[in-house]
Amino acid sequence: MKKRQVVVKREYSMPSSAMGNVRYGECQKNHAANTGGYAVDGCREFMASAGEGSSAALTCAACGCHRNFHKREVLHGVN
Repeated sequence: MKKRQVVVKREYSMPSSAMGNVRYGECQKNHAANTGGYAVDGCREFMASAGEGSSAALTCAACGCHRNFHKREVLHGVN
């Protein structure tokens, strides 16, 4: 009897009201992880390197890190 693997794909979408209410704060990338230490670069806020829609839009102009390394803050009550 053969075993079969089942893969379920789900699409998650954010409500349209929450899309513009996100801010990316300080960079949390540990630049000394490969030596066993802990050191952050001090970047205080994500600034996109290029306009929306390009691959450079996900790179920070200040520190060069990807947007995922920056603390994501959801702003509530902002319209």
